[in-house]
Amino acid sequence: MNKNYILLFVLSIFITSCDFLDVDGYFSDEIKLDSVFASKRNVEAYLWAITDNFRDEGSIHQNTDVPGPLATDEAFTMYETRHGYNGMRLVLGEISASSTYTFGEVWSRSYKAIRCCNTLLKRIDEAKDIKATDRAKILGYARFFRAYAYYKLMLNFGPPILLGDDVVPSNETLEYYDRPRSTMDETVEYICSELEEAAKNMPLTTAIMDFGRPTKGAAYGLIARIRLYHASPLFNGGQAALTCFGSWTRKTDGANYVSLQYDEKRWAIAAAAAKRVMEMENAGVPMYRLHTVEADGETPELPNNVTYDADYYEPWPVGAAGIDPFRSYSEMFTGESVLASNPEYVWGRKSGTLVANTQMAFPTKLGGWGGMALPQKVIDNYLMFDGRTIDNSSEEYPYSESGFTSTQKNFSGYRLNSGVYNMYANREARFYACVGFSECFWPMSSATSSGHYNQTVTYYYDSPNGKSNSATDFSPTGYVIKKFAHPNDAWTGTNSRRMDKAFPIIRYADILLMYAESLSNLTQTHTVELGDKTYTLSHDVTEIKHAFNMVRHRAGLPGITDVDINDNNTFQTLLQRERMIEFLHENHRYYDVRRWGIYETVESEPIMGMNVDSDKSGFYARVIPNTSRIGSRLVNKKLVLLPIPLDEIRRLPSLDQNPGWEN
Repeated sequence: MNKNYILLFVLSIFITSCDFLDVDGYFSDEIKLDSVFASKRNVEAYLWAITDNFRDEGSIHQNTDVPGPLATDEAFTMYETRHGYNGMRLVLGEISASSTYTFGEVWSRSYKAIRCCNTLLKRIDEAKDIKATDRAKILGYARFFRAYAYYKLMLNFGPPILLGDDVVPSNETLEYYDRPRSTMDETVEYICSELEEAAKNMPLTTAIMDFGRPTKGAAYGLIARIRLYHASPLFNGGQAALTCFGSWTRKTDGANYVSLQYDEKRWAIAAAAAKRVMEMENAGVPMYRLHTVEADGETPELPNNVTYDADYYEPWPVGAAGIDPFRSYSEMFTGESVLASNPEYVWGRKSGTLVANTQMAFPTKLGGWGGMALPQKVIDNYLMFDGRTIDNSSEEYPYSESGFTSTQKNFSGYRLNSGVYNMYANREARFYACVGFSECFWPMSSATSSGHYNQTVTYYYDSPNGKSNSATDFSPTGYVIKKFAHPNDAWTGTNSRRMDKAFPIIRYADILLMYAESLSNLTQTHTVELGDKTYTLSHDVTEIKHAFNMVRHRAGLPGITDVDINDNNTFQTLLQRERMIEFLHENHRYYDVRRWGIYETVESEPIMGMNVDSDKSGFYARVIPNTSRIGSRLVNKKLVLLPIPLDEIRRLPSLDQNPGWEN
């Protein structure tokens, strides 16, 4: 069978099959499947075709599987929702159970993937030329993809219908297909057990050409994340669980979908799962570590006024000395670092969508759309250069909301113009890596046409990229997300091009902060068995500080103190700030504020920004953008979960809808 024919019949399978209730195409599929399972080559083609059901994970802004940044307080735009900005659709109340847009596709495509995985698990032995080692690896991947599909369902819709190994025959009565959802506890245990089994047969590493394929670390990393969510207040008997899910019970037996009893040991299990990833090795060397770039002549000296972090001035990895914080952080996202060998990517995938989406933030007069905006809240949460907050800045590195800088600064390959508003001076490295602000310098150095590179961009009303030029293609807050833009990236001009980029599905920084968060919630010592290893875990200040401070030190910032860690409220506040900044526009914030039970509180704060209705003289003033879209943003506890498509609910009498989504 030639390669083209394989692709044709695999493609036909994905066109004709739908979720597990839609059996219209199964008879023709079964005929094709006889050919699929005739040889190892065809089985492998079938296996990797399953991943077509998972949208590019870098697609977090437009036509997405996930609500993403636009559905939370880290992004805002005036782009019309009809162009696929479904995160805005969600917060503007345009999503319903009968109109789920691409979110409904997550439900159907996840079940397509699950059905294909179950088919492969059932029929793989029909291919007689598969060796035992190859068979084990294929089965490991199939279990991983099935678990990943359930993970995506759980993350967005809550507990799904678990099918086990059932392929679901096509000739049963409707009663056969009528199945209730599992509880959250049942879902978590099933997914994690499947990932544990998958990991046994997954490779530790992949070849460079196979970058993006999941590994054992990816399976373990997903387990850590799922365990963290399961331990968090929304799903662990906290006030958030009671408020959102207190009366949500399964109609078939009255079971609570979400446990209302707090279980501290869940935090210990989450900590153990993160610790396992931290301890992974390859040939005696740590498998994962934070991405760093050595300091050079362009790296700024560390601030000399830090007295409360004893390790701060020590060489990396104990302290922050010897590395370039700006490049260490930014080059993970811009495409500068070699994607396939980045030690921080526990799992990442090359993302063409991420490359394309940089156009949403690029200046409108230079080929971009200029409107993927950051709210003022994001700007305010970035720390000063010496780690202080903006409302507690030092004399050495002051914060001011008046006046402009008088000198140009160049550091780490970044140019900070003179004449920049003082609000944007003396900020931490991640601020400059992520934020496009008025008077910000855009190199766009791949372009060779005059006027298309080395440009200073402003967002004043009457500027070329300001509100006066478009009803939608402008920044309503005066800021744009610049995180994924490489200095070479350009959208206009001769020779303009964009660097390849990868989207980090799981980063080692996330593992470290998950570990710190989990330990911080322990009040007792717990023993946890995970795989073939036993972990003893407690509120270990040294461990918490080490994990948290590595992320801070990599960013060039001093770490936190024992006092911060021992006050749980203080630490939680610091953790929430750190995750917001470290993982900006990486599809964490939407889920974080929900699992912490703070969704309604943080989303009730109005979106704010600079005054884009003014010229430069009045631009630098905090305002609520002049648009009805701000006031139309919906804050409702039903938005904690997405609605299951109404057609699914109508088909199955036993299938309960998510709270608040009756239609």
